Amino acid sequence: MAPTLLVLAAGMGSRYGGLKQVDPVGPSGETVLDYAVFDARRAGFGRVVFVIRKDFEALFREQVGAKYAGQIAVDYVFQSLDTLPAGASVPAGREKPWGTGHAVWCAREAVHEPFAVINADDFYGADSFVQLAKFLTSAAASPRGFDPMSGHPAPRTLATQFAMVGFTLANTLSEHGAVARGLCATGADGLLASITEQTGILATEVGPAAAETMAGKAGRKFSGKETVSMNCWGFTPALFAGLERQLGAFLAARGGDAKAEFYLPAAVSEMIARHEAVVRVLPTGSAWFGVTYREDKPRVMAAIAELVQAGKYPMRLF
Repeated sequence: MAPTLLVLAAGMGSRYGGLKQVDPVGPSGETVLDYAVFDARRAGFGRVVFVIRKDFEALFREQVGAKYAGQIAVDYVFQSLDTLPAGASVPAGREKPWGTGHAVWCAREAVHEPFAVINADDFYGADSFVQLAKFLTSAAASPRGFDPMSGHPAPRTLATQFAMVGFTLANTLSEHGAVARGLCATGADGLLASITEQTGILATEVGPAAAETMAGKAGRKFSGKETVSMNCWGFTPALFAGLERQLGAFLAARGGDAKAEFYLPAAVSEMIARHEAVVRVLPTGSAWFGVTYREDKPRVMAAIAELVQAGKYPMRLF
């Protein structure tokens, strides 16, 4: 069974200013998302499902989905405030989306096979999709109770074997502002132990820059070699039951907070803590590019141009 790529594309990118999922960065007008779909298709993914908002469905279908016709199967699901577990309701005054965990949960009726989850506006590199496709394809074919990567007895049943592509912190920063990153703790067995959200990370706090600019000063310092989560995951459909339970608890406890969001990494971390799942970290040397700020776009365009010139991608993807 070919895995599915689930793309979280409901955000408008308030800091960037516009629907950045359709902003061209490639030599023939390709978007960052085009490279993800291209990499996923050649890695063996059989379908892409976009999680979007209903209010820009027509624009997204016309400018994004239509270009993949005949290349890979495409489906859509919608993230809306009133799509909630039974018995839950939208609190008065709530306008902000419920977050990435809720976005993935919204796809529960559309995805019934092993699947990857990515952000629509991040460039993850070909190796990330190759590793995820291998893991997810093996997960679908492996005997129940065996780790799909090693073939050895797994600490949990097959349904709870998940994966996360781990990036190096130094390769995920922006020169134009602070970023939030999920710092990952990994055991000797290669399994994810926990994710700690670090907000406001500046390039000056990382690696040699931190040593120079913060010498003798109090403050955070990162080596730059830390493994971070960039929301690049591999799951089985068993995830949805865990998300639904946690989403219900989140709404009961924090649903009235207008700014509270139900984040996917936090949900996965809780499943790990409750021994409901194990997550294998797949380290990658792939370049990661993100358009967090509008000023990041020239750097992303230059990096992609280098990859095209090196023969990693064709001049035109679709």
